[in-house]
Amino acid sequence: MVPDEFTGLRNVEKVVLYPTKTYALDMENDRIKGYADGLAALRQAVYKILMTDRFLHIIYSTNYGTELDKIMDGLYVYALVEQKITEALMQDERITAVHDFNFTRNKNKLSVSFTVDTTEGSVTAQREVF
Repeated sequence: MVPDEFTGLRNVEKVVLYPTKTYALDMENDRIKGYADGLAALRQAVYKILMTDRFLHIIYSTNYGTELDKIMDGLYVYALVEQKITEALMQDERITAVHDFNFTRNKNKLSVSFTVDTTEGSVTAQREVF
């Protein structure tokens, strides 16, 4: 038997979506300039996640950032890069899918571009891995 004070809580489930409003980074001038919301805020979130090394900065949770710096060269590199990027970005509840990965290798550099589907729309992103 469930006590009376808990019976009213059985079927209560409410999903609250908060606004994505955040500060806007002005990358060209290295400053914060105003605010961003919607797709612009998500584009910035994707950039920040990809540029942050996971477990390196104690101000971020262990779910934030990528582990791309730990990948060694080899035949499985593309699959690992795709997996690490997808894992990092899917931690953000506003991101619904990451797909269309394209890799470009130039000597010792590997660049990857891809599409990120979000609740606000799709954005393209790219990252130089090594």
